[in-house]
Amino acid sequence: MRGSILSLLIVLLISWGPVKACTSVIISGEYTPDGRPLMWKHRDTGELDNKILYFDEGKYPAMALTDTPDSLAKHSWIGYNSEGFSIMNTASYNLNYDTIEEQGQEGIFMKKALLNCATLEDFETLLDTSSKPLEVEANFGVIDAQGGAAYYETGNFSYTKIDVNDPKVAPHGYVVRTNYSFTGKTNDGAGYIRYSTAEKLFYEASGENNLSVDFIMNEMSRSLANSMTGQSKKQWLQKNKGADNFVYFDDCINRYYTSSSVLVQGVKPGESAEFTTMWTILGFPLASVVTPVWLTESGQIPEILTAPVGEEAPLCSMALELKEKMIPSQRGDTKYYINTTKVMNKQKEGITQQLQPLHNKLLTKSMEKLEKWRKNNSLDEEEIKTYYKWMSHEVKSEYNKLFGL
Repeated sequence: MRGSILSLLIVLLISWGPVKACTSVIISGEYTPDGRPLMWKHRDTGELDNKILYFDEGKYPAMALTDTPDSLAKHSWIGYNSEGFSIMNTASYNLNYDTIEEQGQEGIFMKKALLNCATLEDFETLLDTSSKPLEVEANFGVIDAQGGAAYYETGNFSYTKIDVNDPKVAPHGYVVRTNYSFTGKTNDGAGYIRYSTAEKLFYEASGENNLSVDFIMNEMSRSLANSMTGQSKKQWLQKNKGADNFVYFDDCINRYYTSSSVLVQGVKPGESAEFTTMWTILGFPLASVVTPVWLTESGQIPEILTAPVGEEAPLCSMALELKEKMIPSQRGDTKYYINTTKVMNKQKEGITQQLQPLHNKLLTKSMEKLEKWRKNNSLDEEEIKTYYKWMSHEVKSEYNKLFGL
């Protein structure tokens, strides 16, 4: 009996801990500078090795972020399909208070949705018709090519739709979710400090008409702010590179268990779904750079973002290696302390600072390519193939030049 109780406690601690915790936002296309909806997932997980895979075994081909050890590619953690349907999740910890023991089907359910849904209505039908209990506890985020944008706070037996296009729900055009649901039990769940931090930053951006790809990929994905303590990069930029400055960062948007930061940029109503773009920062975001992915008929993916079964994506591996310089100790809770001078410093020689020119170059050049294809009203698959090769070479070359990787 004692052993059974101990086993249960271990399971509960694992499921409650930081291994399934994410920060996310959905922004209505009515509030972005270019009129296209945005869906961002800053992923926290116990599996830090991630990669992008192409799926073609369903009604619609798709690509998604997956765990490297997921050898059968059964799960999707954020992705989109050929119809412009995109889905992500954040774990919720205040919806299910039943006796159902089986949980953890979110990734499988999202892959099923990717392969079979084209619209929010399709996803709602899937939720309604799937056998119960669903064995999930999540805030599912969904956008489609018709301008639909919503969260679905979903438990084993029911769900509540949070419509991001409804000004009564999202008066500033966006909705943030971390690891609790607003329709769940009050004061339960997790991620309250991260929610407050993200809400503050998005609120400020909305007032500046800056709910954009650039803001999310440069500011949110690299954030070490904490709304409760007031810590921010401004104070760390005054520190010299040789002076260690360890700070607790487990309640920041970037945390020890952060494995990637992915933003799906949708399309305007009437625009071809093929222009949907998945802006991907693979691996620990403070040690990685942005790389876009477009869904083509051949299913090609940049070499640095993917790998065969059992192998790691090169960019993720390099980012994890650099992460060890920022977080040198793995003993117990010491991994929740980051040395900020390795990230950024007064001399601008922190790892994130050294990578910023490459990050900006990839972001700017990719936006130029995308805008050209939009004007031509067609993705150029051959040009994408060539561009993927250039990006992979550029990233590998720069990481080798800067860090000897």
